[in-house]
Amino acid sequence: MRDELVQFLVRRYGAVKSQFPGEGRRAWTLRVLQEFWVAPDADSGIAAAPTALAEEILNDDDPLDALVGDGPQLGLLLRTDFSNEDAWTAFCARLKSEEEVLIASVQPTPAEAAAAAGASSGDVAMAAADADNDSDSDEDEGLQAPLVKISDAAVDASFKARVQDISNLRALRLLNDADIRPAPARPSGTARFSPPNRLVDKKGWQEIYTGLTIWIYDAQSNTDQCARLVSEKGDVYGTATGDSWRARVTHIPELQFNMTYLGMKIDFGGMDRYDYPQRRRNLDEAEAEDKI
Repeated sequence: MRDELVQFLVRRYGAVKSQFPGEGRRAWTLRVLQEFWVAPDADSGIAAAPTALAEEILNDDDPLDALVGDGPQLGLLLRTDFSNEDAWTAFCARLKSEEEVLIASVQPTPAEAAAAAGASSGDVAMAAADADNDSDSDEDEGLQAPLVKISDAAVDASFKARVQDISNLRALRLLNDADIRPAPARPSGTARFSPPNRLVDKKGWQEIYTGLTIWIYDAQSNTDQCARLVSEKGDVYGTATGDSWRARVTHIPELQFNMTYLGMKIDFGGMDRYDYPQRRRNLDEAEAEDKI
């Protein structure tokens, strides 16, 4: 987390936590972040005594931590439309199938694993047998399923109501942790984004999120079998945190793998092919001060 935000949180987090008990780490952080954005000088923090320690802020529990989990998943598929059970079931089955294919394609063969360990060709069969007997080992087993965890909110009526047709920004705020960073550098001759918006550039800062990659299954997914891939920050000046692009279910595991391990970015050769209605929705929601 950015030091400037940590210092601001240290002064306000404890008081906000006491005022809104039970909300959890993400909501408390967002409430303080709202104060950061409306402060006369966002760089100065609040001139008050500390109300929390940085360790408390970073390690506090959140009601949705169990949903997010701690591995091995790299992303999370969030269902936000519940009108077509058959389409959803087909989507999930295809996602799991494509994951299995990808994982199998990147796993070393027993011979390769043995060679990497310095075993001779005569030891390959023994190495494979040892691997089978070691299934309970705590050692790293390489790439594992699920790469993208499936969240079916239909099993929890209250959570289903919270995520029905939500925006990309709301999904990030529920499932990722908020942070800030300096806004991306403006190319020469480029005007500052107007009106200022925290998801692009406000007071020289940009609101960003960290955590699992969020994929959103929405009403359109029922017919196009695609999900919204949500960005946690803008890559270049003018792009916004929460921008999204639609990705076919057949490509989701490979995209997730490449983004996580190979540093791939979705830029379509430099063309800004984001979903404009979703961006507009995010920008409007970000500046609605009563939405935390």
